[in-house]
Amino acid sequence: MSTKDFIEKDYYKVLGVPKDATEAEIKKAYRKLAREYHPDANKGNVKAEERFKEISEANDILGDPKKRKEYDEARALFGNGGFRPGPGAGAGGSFNFDLGDLFGGQAGQQAGGGFGGGLGDVFGGLFNRGGAGTTRTQPRRGQDIESEVTLSFTEAIEGATVPLRMSSQAPCKACSGTGDKNGTPRVCPTCVGTGQVARGSGGGFSLTDPCPDCKGRGLIAEEPCDICKGSGRAKSSRTMQVRIPAGVSDGQRIRLRGKGAPGERGGAAGDLYVVVHVGTHPVFGRKDDNLTVTVPVTFTEAALGGEVRVPTLGGPAVTLKLPPGTPNGRTMRARGKGAVRKDGTRGDLLVTVEVSVPKDLTGKARDALEAYREATADEDPRAELFQAAKGA
Repeated sequence: MSTKDFIEKDYYKVLGVPKDATEAEIKKAYRKLAREYHPDANKGNVKAEERFKEISEANDILGDPKKRKEYDEARALFGNGGFRPGPGAGAGGSFNFDLGDLFGGQAGQQAGGGFGGGLGDVFGGLFNRGGAGTTRTQPRRGQDIESEVTLSFTEAIEGATVPLRMSSQAPCKACSGTGDKNGTPRVCPTCVGTGQVARGSGGGFSLTDPCPDCKGRGLIAEEPCDICKGSGRAKSSRTMQVRIPAGVSDGQRIRLRGKGAPGERGGAAGDLYVVVHVGTHPVFGRKDDNLTVTVPVTFTEAALGGEVRVPTLGGPAVTLKLPPGTPNGRTMRARGKGAVRKDGTRGDLLVTVEVSVPKDLTGKARDALEAYREATADEDPRAELFQAAKGA
């Protein structure tokens, strides 16, 4: 906004007070309007946000006796926005001129002479903007929050909705997030409400840092709130139901957008990061998107082949066919019985065969195995092992 625009703007009208209003009347009017149009009370209302900026700008000028005096003198000089003609102005009582010349232009410096370096320098000090810029209180994004949750093995595979109790910084309820006991903070004069100040880098450009006076808020409390000490933020606890998607793994970090701490002045909420811990299962294990299970089989099932029923997680059992001569430790696959993938499909169930050796044999079973041993006495399963050992 140019200096001309500032002079033409009627700050008294913005606050709804007469030109001879006292400081107390101006302060009272500002507080009333600030409560009504504060962004935290009008979330998502762009018009209310612009109105709040306009109100804050008016208070920044009229609430400061020195700035108010200079502002009144400037408006008197230019007739509330129109140049007040002097003697010799002509019958029409007006001049045709370019206000841009008066506000720092070269032609204005040459024509008037008495204005010295240009009125832009004078009014730049009045508005603390160097003749340009607008007062803005920037929206501030809420903080990100991290939490942890422990799921059972089955919950991690199938997905679950779990309650999470979280503590975070939220707008102070006592002062409605303003930081001011009366709910009427003023715009920080150092950063002009942006919450940031420029820092020269020495390389032809500048960097920005959080404003040291308002700590990046863009607002300064006239009377700091007793609860939040003027920060506008206070510790808040809440419990929310969080949906953990199916197929999460142990140690996975899930990002839930917009579920973190609330923002300030219409700013977006932060994100919630949930670190998932998964318990073990007495039967099933996991390998990537596949589940694993070890199934014991008898010697005869492994040697002669057969059908074996295998349990699944949360579903009916499946039947796998063992081919004759299945070795111990062989892994077979039951498709689509594993963990849920990101695309909604499922991995497989990897079934590892473990030949079960009985500890005690009945007389009939022992006789049968003795007969089997005699029938296979000429077979040596370790012959190839020793032959390979000698050749190495």
